[in-house]
Amino acid sequence: MPERENPDRSSQSLSDDLFSKLPEPSHQVPSVENAPPPPGSRRARREAAGDPRQAEPPAPVETSTDGPRSDVPAEPARKTETSVRTAPTLDDLFEAEHDSGRGRPQRKKRRKGCLVALIVILALIGGIVAGGFWVMNTYGDQINDVMGWGEPEDWEPGLATGEVNVTIHEGDTGSPISTALYEAGVTKTESVFYDYLVDENVAVTFYPGVYPLQEKMTAAAALEVLRDPENMLANTVGITEGGTVAASLSVITESIGIPLEELQAAVADPGAYGVDAENLEGWLFPAVYTFAPEATAEQVIQRMVDRTRESLTAAGVAAGDEQRVLTVASIIQREGHTADFDKVSRVIENRLAPNNSETHGLLQMDSTAQYGYGRDHEGPVSSWTWSDVVGADNQWNTYVHAGLPATPISNPSDAAIKAAQNPADGPWFYFVTVNLDTGETVFSATYAEQQAAEATYRKWCEENPDSGCY
Repeated sequence: MPERENPDRSSQSLSDDLFSKLPEPSHQVPSVENAPPPPGSRRARREAAGDPRQAEPPAPVETSTDGPRSDVPAEPARKTETSVRTAPTLDDLFEAEHDSGRGRPQRKKRRKGCLVALIVILALIGGIVAGGFWVMNTYGDQINDVMGWGEPEDWEPGLATGEVNVTIHEGDTGSPISTALYEAGVTKTESVFYDYLVDENVAVTFYPGVYPLQEKMTAAAALEVLRDPENMLANTVGITEGGTVAASLSVITESIGIPLEELQAAVADPGAYGVDAENLEGWLFPAVYTFAPEATAEQVIQRMVDRTRESLTAAGVAAGDEQRVLTVASIIQREGHTADFDKVSRVIENRLAPNNSETHGLLQMDSTAQYGYGRDHEGPVSSWTWSDVVGADNQWNTYVHAGLPATPISNPSDAAIKAAQNPADGPWFYFVTVNLDTGETVFSATYAEQQAAEATYRKWCEENPDSGCY
C-alpha cells in the first residue's frame, strides 16, 4: 500500500493526546436573569446607576461530563452565537417608549419658536390689512377715481324703465339740462350728461319743450331723445315750481302756441275759476300738462287751477283757508330748499304769532319784497339797490307791513303746500343760506345768532364774488 494510504500512526496519536487534554465545553442555559436588558429599559437604567437590586448574577456552575466541580467557580458565561436573548416584557416596552419621549422637550422648544414666529407674521399681516382699511376709508374715493375702481357715474345700457317727462326751457344749455335729467331720475349722477357732451365734443341745439324719457337711461340714450325735436310731446306744457303767473303764461305760449293775449285775458278774472282772490298768483300748479290741439286758453287755466285744488285737498287744507295756505307755501317755495321747507314754515308761523316781541309780526322775507318791487329771482343790478327793494311801500313788502303779503308770490309745489300745513317744531325766527352752492342754511332763535350766520354768508360771498350774492 502506498505511503499516503498508511499514515503515520504516531502522529495521529499525538493529536489525539493533545485534544484529549483540552477542557470540556460548558453548556450555558439561557435565562431571563443573564439576558442583557433592552436598551433604555428601567433595568438597564438601574444597572447603569449601580442599583444594588441589580447585582451581578451568581456565576453559573460549570458542568462537564465528570459532574460539577464545587471547588472551582465557573467562569462567567461568554456570549456566543448560540446565546438566546429573552424577549422584553410589556413593561419594558412601555418604559422604553416613555423614555424615548424624553428627547421631546427640545422639539417643544422648536414648536414654541415656530408659534412666536407665526404670531409675529400674523401681527404684521394684521397691521398691513388695518393700514389698508384706513387708507381706503380716508382716500378711497380718490383712489377709486384714479384707478377706475369707483362706482360708474352712468347707468349700464338696458336698465331703462318707466316713463318721465323732462322740460327743456328756452335758452337751456348742457349744464341745466344735465341737472334736470338727474332730478327726474333719468341719469345716475347730476353731471354725467354734461360730462358726456364735453367728452364726446357733441355740438347740439336743444329745442324747448317737454320730452318723454325713461328712468335709468344712459347719457348717450337721453341725448338721442333730446336732440330730435320730433320727440317733443305735442301740446304739452311744463309749469315750473316757484314761477309766477306772468312767467307761466309765457311758457304756455311757447309750448302749445296759444297767443299770450288770450292767456292774459283768461287769467284776468279769478272768480271765473271759483277763486276769491286779487289774482291767480299761486293757483297755476307746477306740473306737466298735455292738452288737446283745440284746447282754449280758459281750458288750460282751468286745468291748472283744478290741479291746485287737488293738492290742497290732499294736504288737508280746510275750505276757506286755501288762499292763506297758498300764500305761506309760495313764500316757502321761494325762500327755502325742499329739505328745509318745514323749518321755513315754522319761522313764518313764529313771526306771525300774536305779541311777537322778537320781530313784531314782520315777516321780513326778501322774496316778498322782491315780488312787490317787480324783481323776482333777481340779484342786485346797477339800476336799483337792495335798500330800494326793502324800502318800497307796497302790499307785498313784509319789511314794511306786518303779516302775510296780499297774495301768493309763486306757484308752490306739493311739498311746499304740505310744509305750510305741517311746520316743524322749533324756536327759530331767522334763517339765512350761508352757501349758495350747497344750499346750507342756518336757522337761529335770536338776532345775535342770525348776525353771526349773516357774517358767514358775507364771507362766503367775498370768496365767491360771481355767485349772485346781494
